Amino acid sequence: MRTSIEKQIRVSAPGRICLFGEHQDYLQLPVIPCAISLRVAVGGVRTDGRDVSLDLPDIGSGELFSLNGALDYVGGRDYFRSAVNVLRRSGFTFSGGLDCVVHGNIPINSGTSSSSALEVAWISFLAQMSDQRRAITPLECARYAYEAEVVEFGEPGGMMDHYSTALGGIIALDFHPSLRHEALHPPLKTFVLGDSGEPKETVQILSRVKHRILAIAHQLRDHDHVFSLHTTTTGDLVPYGGLLSRDEAELLHATLRNRDITSEARLVLKGAELDHRKVGTLLTEHQGILRDVLEISTPKIDRMIDAAIQAGAYGGKINGSGGGGCMFVYAPEEPERVAEAIESAGGKAFVVTVDEGMRNEEGDALH
Repeated sequence: MRTSIEKQIRVSAPGRICLFGEHQDYLQLPVIPCAISLRVAVGGVRTDGRDVSLDLPDIGSGELFSLNGALDYVGGRDYFRSAVNVLRRSGFTFSGGLDCVVHGNIPINSGTSSSSALEVAWISFLAQMSDQRRAITPLECARYAYEAEVVEFGEPGGMMDHYSTALGGIIALDFHPSLRHEALHPPLKTFVLGDSGEPKETVQILSRVKHRILAIAHQLRDHDHVFSLHTTTTGDLVPYGGLLSRDEAELLHATLRNRDITSEARLVLKGAELDHRKVGTLLTEHQGILRDVLEISTPKIDRMIDAAIQAGAYGGKINGSGGGGCMFVYAPEEPERVAEAIESAGGKAFVVTVDEGMRNEEGDALH
């Protein structure tokens, strides 16, 4: 029988919405994510055994594996084991076992980074439970989580989710020429998140959209070495027209326009007086491109966004890789009325606000 040899530690991390820059981070283009007040927590104790036992009551499941020897993966996306492997390669050791419970209220497989939040919370928890007893920084945790979730399994996603859930708040992430983050502090009010209940198609859509635009960029750079997704303007695209099909030209223009919307939104969010209406307008413009050109939205999500705007939301967009999952709207006025409109359109609504990043929790409740 395993017995506890340590006091309990409990770590939580938030979900996130991507305000601006959807489908941009894997192109090394800027993004503006926002941590939200839905969270997942990992709590537990060290034991005198060598097993890791994880209770997952929200999904009626669990995990059990031994820390003796190397950890082989059981299928893809084996994030609990991959986190241990990544930390071990970084010098962490584990001489005891772990008895843990995972609980959260982030919609699962819906584009709100439930898996990244879980990985961030799990890695922070593991580091504190390791023989080194290290409380790692949010930036360290983000890097480890990205490696454990994306690099370890060769997946096509970017780094936005891990930095957003680890650091929290609203951040502007730049990836080129090097990774930088800037904390933004606009006085944003409430958002309403709507879960469509349609399972999203992360890997398929990320692969399709990412590979298409990267192939276009590679083709144009071979033709003209000054072409860059970072600096070429939409007005500079005319000379390339004969090199691209109509669909390719439209996708390239949309990518650059999304980049420019993100830059414009960053200035709005950093303004001395926040233009709340402008935030909503830019969200809706971003959604139009994601819907009509990248084709990642769905008819149900479109109906949910339309219903929310008719009920008073300032604007909104699909959230995440697309093909299903969640949408959100900016609703600084009467968010409950907006939530009712989303639910009338067939979604499940959550009124949310900007939240902090990973943190140690006291007690059993998510705050």
